Amino acid sequence: MAATNVTTEPRRFLRGLFDAAVKAADPTHCLKPFLPAPPKGRTIVVGAGKAAASMAKAVEDDWQGPIEGLVVTRYGHGLYCQHIEVIEAAHPVPDAKGQAAAKRILKSVDGLSADDLVLCLISGGGSALLALPGVSDGPEGHFEISLSEKQAINKALLKSGANIVEMNTVRKHLSGIKGGRLAAAAHPAKVLTLGISDIPGDDPAVIASGPTLADPTTAVDALAILKLYAIDVPENVAAFLVSPAAETPKADDERLANVGFKMIAAPQASLEAAAQVCRDLGMKHEILGDAIEGEARVAAEEQADLAMKIAQSDKLGTAPTVLISGGETTVMVKGTGRGGRNAEFLLALAIALDGEPGIHALACDTDGIDGSEDNAGAYISPDTLERAAAKGIDANAFLDNNDGYSFFEALGDLIKTGPTRTNVNDFRAILIMGEGQ
Repeated sequence: MAATNVTTEPRRFLRGLFDAAVKAADPTHCLKPFLPAPPKGRTIVVGAGKAAASMAKAVEDDWQGPIEGLVVTRYGHGLYCQHIEVIEAAHPVPDAKGQAAAKRILKSVDGLSADDLVLCLISGGGSALLALPGVSDGPEGHFEISLSEKQAINKALLKSGANIVEMNTVRKHLSGIKGGRLAAAAHPAKVLTLGISDIPGDDPAVIASGPTLADPTTAVDALAILKLYAIDVPENVAAFLVSPAAETPKADDERLANVGFKMIAAPQASLEAAAQVCRDLGMKHEILGDAIEGEARVAAEEQADLAMKIAQSDKLGTAPTVLISGGETTVMVKGTGRGGRNAEFLLALAIALDGEPGIHALACDTDGIDGSEDNAGAYISPDTLERAAAKGIDANAFLDNNDGYSFFEALGDLIKTGPTRTNVNDFRAILIMGEGQ
């Protein structure tokens, strides 16, 4: 896009930054360099996440030798693969198809030899998609978590405001496959995981709840998180969490001795791809961070304050400035609206900016789905609140009801991309115009 289009077509410009960020994390472009040499024995491909199907397709396209396996992805995110089966299941609340897929994945790695390779493809969303509730059969008794109980706990966590590390700590300890258990089941085969990070800080053990990696957290941690967010669990779940079966494999577990991990895409690289677009256009830009967490509306207020300071500064001159950030904010759900953390962020941002001239912004989830809706995110301009008021829409009321989706739908400002089949979390860009533009 020509530099002159930045000021005349700010929405198109911001959408171009988002597209560049997504492309940088597309397995079609970034997976091949990380493929290992084929083993002497079998190659079993397993995986879970919003990028699982596109990762499987990328592996098939460049693999030399026989290959087989099974991956599970979110409904609508599938692709056809010739040798690797792709199953679709529910996200963010797990369902029976995810549970059946997890059972099959666990069974597929059983009985392998040291000559075999398990290639595990992991991306964000895998925690919900690998839905295999834990079972304890020890001297303390039989405790089995049902799918409906996992669903209820998952829903409560999503509404609680807990961050992704906290949520996945609980998920690991309620699971029969996450938190290193998949790799333990594959022993003595070699296990190599290729990961796409949607986690602030890019900790491999947190991505999709680390099914192939040693888990530094404990069942005691999981119980503490449930208590912190006042999430009540059934007696059998509480009993399971204090049983030995709830504990995950740790770093000294010999079953994890032949396990490797390679990060093929991460949020920072996608933010850098967007920044490169700005550099190519000779624009000022600043990456605020790839791991921004906390309440979406709080993050919005902080970034609005920074944007207005830049807009009002004499140092800005005539060149536009772009503030770029990533991470995963949270929403404390108190209303009944159709939300999504990016829509929440933008609605709060528009309110905080209060029509400040020359500031436009876009916030989208790189997987193409903001929360559980059909949009990736939305866009705001200096006249967002004015246009809403003309339609009789009270922005503050919609924010209080966690109804960012409906707010932006009414204005025609939702961004809809469809599934991108990758996931490096949220992308936010704030365009600040200089004087004389």
